[in-house]
Amino acid sequence: MHANEQLIHNFYTAFQKLDWQTMKQCYAVDINFSDPVFNSLKGADAAAMWHMLCNKAMDFDLKFSDIQADEKNGSARWEAIYTFSQTGRRVHNVIFAEFQFSEGKIIRHSDHFSFWRWSGMALGPVGVLFGWSGFLRNKVQQKALNGLKLFILRHHSKKNT
Repeated sequence: MHANEQLIHNFYTAFQKLDWQTMKQCYAVDINFSDPVFNSLKGADAAAMWHMLCNKAMDFDLKFSDIQADEKNGSARWEAIYTFSQTGRRVHNVIFAEFQFSEGKIIRHSDHFSFWRWSGMALGPVGVLFGWSGFLRNKVQQKALNGLKLFILRHHSKKNT
């Protein structure tokens, strides 16, 4: 197994345990993360996002597979089943992840999934009807980013890190 395959495995094993600190250790300090909800997070903000998601996780189960990696690039498939805290709705999200590596750390992590499918599960009828629209996606992204900023203020101040 390539060292970067092991790195991805370690990342998702930590996520299964909701261990955001170990997940953070898999990332380079200047990590660049993106997905359909958190469009672009850099550095400590990406680690704080995983902290927030692990902290809020309800009825959480994660499976991962199809890990592939070489010296520079990697990928994996993962599935998260959880209760979306804002609506109490059950979500089964299927994600394809792409990675870039440098010096034994993940420097870029991009998660890809159907926002429309996710929003239908997480938001119910509103997500089914409007999950395809840029308006709903932008609204969800803004709410998620505002929630992350508040979480960072509460949990990642200079004295808490």
